[in-house]
Amino acid sequence: MNKKDSDSPRFDLIELFFFAYRDFTGDPDVLLDELGFGRAHHRVLHFVHRNPGIRVSDLLGILKITKQSLGRVLKQLVDDDFICQEPGALDRRQRLLYTTEKGTEFCARLSKLQSQRINKAISLMPDGSDEIVRQFLYLMIDENERSEVARLITKQTD
Repeated sequence: MNKKDSDSPRFDLIELFFFAYRDFTGDPDVLLDELGFGRAHHRVLHFVHRNPGIRVSDLLGILKITKQSLGRVLKQLVDDDFICQEPGALDRRQRLLYTTEKGTEFCARLSKLQSQRINKAISLMPDGSDEIVRQFLYLMIDENERSEVARLITKQTD
């Protein structure tokens, strides 16, 4: 890509991102809607499930949302028995979050839908493309956030 091209809007990729995100989130949206949940519920469930015992403050940092926004969604997930809260062992003021059995099963259903879409797309690409896709997505993350995201993802796959 030459300098002139890099200054031009990348509508081709911008629009592909919009459509890919629409369909990537659209599959789980159907299941979420059946329970009266939305994408915020999905994000909270996902990161609580992937980080058992996560502190509310750490979840706020990952999601970059306000305490008020999280509070509404979290209350519904706790009330509907998808997430449970426990006080910290050393600091009883801490609220540690875990998915319940119901929450864990629902997360599995949601991630299966999204994994099927990802796996199908990557299977249609040349061998080794999954690593290129991984690198591209990683580089799309704000440079100041990359190391924290890498640490979070590495911790979850260990």
